[in-house]
Amino acid sequence: MTTPRTCRLVTLGCKVNQYETQYVKETLEANGYIEAPEGQPADLCIVNTCTVTAEGDAKSRQAVRRLHQAQPHAAIVVMGCYATRDPDAVARLPGVVKVVTDKARIGEALAAFGVIQAIPGISRFDAHQRAFVKVQDGCLLNCSYCIIPHVRPSLRSRTPAEIRAEVERLIEYGYQEIVLTGIHLGHYGIDLSRGKPKSEWCRLWHLLERLAELPGDFRIRLSSLEAAEARDDLVRVLAEQPRICPHLHLCLQSGSDRILARMKRRYRSAGFLERCRRIRAVLDQPAFTTDVLLGFPGETDADFEATCRVVREVGFARIHIFSYSPRAGTAAASWSERVPPAVVAERHARLREIERDLTETYCRSLLGRHLDVLVEGADPQRPGFVRGTACRAVPVVCRGHAPALIRRRISVRAVAVADGVVFGEPTGEAANPQRPPGGIRLALPLMDERPT
Repeated sequence: MTTPRTCRLVTLGCKVNQYETQYVKETLEANGYIEAPEGQPADLCIVNTCTVTAEGDAKSRQAVRRLHQAQPHAAIVVMGCYATRDPDAVARLPGVVKVVTDKARIGEALAAFGVIQAIPGISRFDAHQRAFVKVQDGCLLNCSYCIIPHVRPSLRSRTPAEIRAEVERLIEYGYQEIVLTGIHLGHYGIDLSRGKPKSEWCRLWHLLERLAELPGDFRIRLSSLEAAEARDDLVRVLAEQPRICPHLHLCLQSGSDRILARMKRRYRSAGFLERCRRIRAVLDQPAFTTDVLLGFPGETDADFEATCRVVREVGFARIHIFSYSPRAGTAAASWSERVPPAVVAERHARLREIERDLTETYCRSLLGRHLDVLVEGADPQRPGFVRGTACRAVPVVCRGHAPALIRRRISVRAVAVADGVVFGEPTGEAANPQRPPGGIRLALPLMDERPT
């Protein structure tokens, strides 16, 4: 009997990278590989890298070095955005035998390691309770700070039939939340629709309509979008299809029109705010989340105050705050008006405080509502409780037994809020007639005892 070859995979970066690693993993399995048990040597190691920041580069290099140190005899293949941006530097890292600069050709790159059988798409999403589905690749924009269009310049959308078949497999495997993701999700279908009459277009809203028709117990969530791309056609489908989460991650980056212009973003603050108002008028209490980039070259105190104003006016439920990192090859990398690190840190802390207030406000607005919650695991702080994420993107804690509920969606009535977490009571078949221990009950604020 032939001993199976073993592999180990390491992923850095975004949801798209995580999807692509899962695809490589299942491809290797289809060709006779098994994942090496923890602490055991592997024949082949795959590192999927990130280059969105200098920290991403450093962590990618560190991951390769640690793998080589722990697995000195393993062949290391490096793929991902950092590998594409600086293949020569990656090739010099210890243990690296192959650098893949085009993920579309990963199958060819793995042929030297016995990979001859292709797979149509993923069927599961290991180590996650929700499944990400990559629907497109590439970005057509030219934001002055972003390296991603340089390393993923080709716009490629998967066909609706291919995506639908993959989603069907994931639902059959038991996933009850499907997250559609891409490098520029709002550009889905531009290449498929080019040169065709409008009646034959296939854009993101058309894809959502097709996926929402599938049988099974599941919901759909969108990953990040440009505000300009949350157009009326898309919002209409979100309003009409209860399977789509009322949650939009709209990338703001800055609330200063001067900074947005320097970033080469396609909107200004007034347009962003108007788009959020239009969405809120159509959807039922949607959750807005966002990205904010601090310390962009030339960002003044007034620019930062403008960002704080816009953030408050939108009322984001969550903000991903990150600091500007110069990327060689982008326009902004050559600009000299650097914001001192201490100033960036101070702005970061202040915006984080604003986020805490906004998160608490949005969570409290959900009190009394029934929320659709995907259970992700046991609550480590409260025995007999589980923790999950609501359709509206807020964390929820409620009574329940983790093994039976993990990866399941349950209905929960929001009864209290503390520290940005909604506490709920399960309803329907997920409800447990046994009351929780008194000490835990007393530890949770009741609706008329909301924390101040």
